Amino acid sequence: MSENKDPGYQETAAETTSVFRADFLNEVDTSRTEQTGEQPVQGVEGLPAGAALLVVKRGPNAGSRFLLDQPTTSAGRHPDSDIFLDDVTVSRRHAEFRQDDDTFQVVDVGSLNGTYVNREPVDSSELQNGDEVQIGKFRLVFLTGPRPATSDSSAL
Repeated sequence: MSENKDPGYQETAAETTSVFRADFLNEVDTSRTEQTGEQPVQGVEGLPAGAALLVVKRGPNAGSRFLLDQPTTSAGRHPDSDIFLDDVTVSRRHAEFRQDDDTFQVVDVGSLNGTYVNREPVDSSELQNGDEVQIGKFRLVFLTGPRPATSDSSAL
């Protein structure tokens, strides 16, 4: 690094490089997991019957929530995606979340880095409450609302 010998020169914050320990992110993630992973996520009980929620557990917008209440919800780096995940590890059109009756499925739509459910690579997978979906460096937790009433239970 070169030194500036100008006596009136002062280094500004924008010119300063900060260095973090490699385990810094693990410490941050651990505290975040303790806050959100061990306690129920607020708002899940208010979901419409048959809807689901994705909560970003890890990634640039950790804590964000995405409601899955349409037959198909797209996720990717393209600004027109229903779930916009702005990072180079995410393909423009990465995955789709599809709802069929009372089940949800994640489908990889030809992404470069793949889609993972509970750390296993998948082309498509039916999602269960609490599953972790990884898209690029984003980790999202899938949470379901109350199940819609079936015709059998309404007859009672």
